[in-house]
Amino acid sequence: MKRKPILERFGDFMEGRGFYIVLSLCVAAIGISGYYLFSSLQPGGADTPVSAPTQVVVAASPTVEAVKPTVTASPSPTVTPTPTPSAVPSAAPAATPAPAATPAPTQAADFFVWPLRGQVVADWSLEVLAYDETMGDWRTHSGIDISAPVGTEVMAVANGTVASVEQDDLMGTTVTIAHADGLESIYANLAEVPSVEAGDEVAVGEVIGATGTTAAAESARAPHLHLEMRKDGESVDPLSYLPEQS
Repeated sequence: MKRKPILERFGDFMEGRGFYIVLSLCVAAIGISGYYLFSSLQPGGADTPVSAPTQVVVAASPTVEAVKPTVTASPSPTVTPTPTPSAVPSAAPAATPAPAATPAPTQAADFFVWPLRGQVVADWSLEVLAYDETMGDWRTHSGIDISAPVGTEVMAVANGTVASVEQDDLMGTTVTIAHADGLESIYANLAEVPSVEAGDEVAVGEVIGATGTTAAAESARAPHLHLEMRKDGESVDPLSYLPEQS
């Protein structure tokens, strides 16, 4: 009897009981595999060698901080003072300085002279009343009267500027001169035409006019010059400025 090939015999086997045998083996294999897999997952199961955990070192990346630009102010240049060399004493003695030349004497601002030579016949009086022969009463006298013949030259008592030339109803022809420090000198009872005009610069002792008889308020007195002085507008005694007569 001729034998069948192996493939045909295997096919006959599978058509018979062989199919169930193979199926049983497969189920058993799956069950065993599942059992071992389940046992490995349980805490009490077989120990499964586990490789030691690999230590991973993470190096911290360097933090980059924002750097603010630093502006350095340029230092001001230091100025080193140049040392002054000390004077080297000379062996020879220093020459004696020549004495300073004495300046020529200058005319002081408060230098005064009398306007003319004569006798004071009426004093300055603002506190005590004096009898006025012309008016026939007692009144104050804001100047001094210096007796002098008509036509006697009258001089400026100090340097100054002619402030005014007036024809006063009571005191006649009157010349006012402004001096330094708020001082004024007033010359009244002059001749009708004086020698100066307003604005003229006059020097001490310079002739400004002549005595006259133009003062109606003092016409009863002998010919004279009526002289007044004012300081900052206030009447003052002319004798406190004039030098003593020799």
